[in-house]
Amino acid sequence: MTEIMTTIVGSAAKQVSISRELPTAIIGERINPTGRKKLQEELKAGKFDTVKDDAIAQVKAGAVILDVNAGVPGADEPALLVQMIEILTELTDVPLCIDTANVEALEAALKVYSGKALVNSVNGEEERLETVLPLIKQYDAAVIGLTMDDEGIPKTLEKRIEIAGKIIDRAAKLDIAAEDIVIDPLAMSVGADDQAGKMALDAVEAIVQKFGVNITMGCSNISFGIPDRELLNGAFLAMAIRCGLTCPITNPLLDEVVISISAADLAMGRDEYAMNWIEGFRKRQEAANK
Repeated sequence: MTEIMTTIVGSAAKQVSISRELPTAIIGERINPTGRKKLQEELKAGKFDTVKDDAIAQVKAGAVILDVNAGVPGADEPALLVQMIEILTELTDVPLCIDTANVEALEAALKVYSGKALVNSVNGEEERLETVLPLIKQYDAAVIGLTMDDEGIPKTLEKRIEIAGKIIDRAAKLDIAAEDIVIDPLAMSVGADDQAGKMALDAVEAIVQKFGVNITMGCSNISFGIPDRELLNGAFLAMAIRCGLTCPITNPLLDEVVISISAADLAMGRDEYAMNWIEGFRKRQEAANK
């Protein structure tokens, strides 16, 4: 395995270090209107109650970074994303992951963000590399690199490794350090392809061994269309952490997810004296006794 890298992101008040030597850094996924009709309607109406509630709940549950997406159909995404970032920055001190495919919205968000943001995302498509990476350099951000390109999502492990290398190399040409690249090998639904989980796990392990970079994934994708999703997500997360996953994008409000992450960290020697595990146990006891 190559050397262990540390990716640092931060808000104006707090830094978060992401590394395979440290406990898993949870990126809370819930501030995203995709598939959430109620949240879409609130955001269209200029209301942010659910955004605020989800932010507070996710941080309380263990998220150390919050993913923020303003992709509401028909909305002014740049303006809405800026407004959401300003609200969240006042509400919490955790770093933000700016989640948008809109380059105009991304630049508007980076202009107002105070700290070192994580950007979600760039990929191997030429247009994305040419438009997103210069912004990452200009605003000193870190970025998630998706292992897909102009031909779509690869069906082979070798192609995903190749795209990861391409993103890292293109970033290096702009003097963006490998530590500021977090690769997403893309977890897909095992309901559509029963080999998708193995592909994602193999890709995590191979990319870590070849490049040493930190790894993220939208881990709930693995269970789309499958019953008992939370149980599958939890098991997959623990396995992925063993393979090298360091900062999953997931829902920390689900006990199965948080417990699996905590158990994986403890089993891998990333929880000194089991203090995090014991704290989680006490919180679960308190909740059960209410």
